[in-house]
Amino acid sequence: MSIYGGKELGRQFRTVRQNTIQIAEDIPEEQYNHVPAPECRTVGQMLAHIAVTPQMWEEIHGKQRVMTLVGFDFLGLAERARSEESKPRTKAEILELLRSRGESFAAWLESLPTEILDEMTTVADGSGAKSRFEQLLGAKEHEMHHRAQLMLIERQLGIVPHLTRQSNERVAKMRATQTA
Repeated sequence: MSIYGGKELGRQFRTVRQNTIQIAEDIPEEQYNHVPAPECRTVGQMLAHIAVTPQMWEEIHGKQRVMTLVGFDFLGLAERARSEESKPRTKAEILELLRSRGESFAAWLESLPTEILDEMTTVADGSGAKSRFEQLLGAKEHEMHHRAQLMLIERQLGIVPHLTRQSNERVAKMRATQTA
């Protein structure tokens, strides 16, 4: 019996995406062209990348539903994603992209039955197999990876990340309760 399926994947992806959206809202639009280090994406490009890349998982595990990633055209798929993410966009357009693509992906995840999530697919180097469930977790992990980068960039820009603010508020309430 599975206790974590498509419904839970969708819910957890929405949580991750909402945190990403909050970061995107907290960073001023004039900082969207900020490059944190040489050869890195700008803030806006990173946010667009986050918005667009879940489509890669949906393409592989939904539309094509490949059983082996050996020989899969990752370069072609990545080039299409890179083309989409590199389009010039305003902060409002990036926020809308994060919202709409995130909701679309989360709804798709929710629709996946256990039978599909349990399917095993051969990994790209042919060395073994992973379940679709395990591979789809990668979409959430990918976003959290970039969100951690954005939280560090927020610090560089003088912004206290919202999760830190929330944690500090909880600690302050606990301290106030202890002294009362």
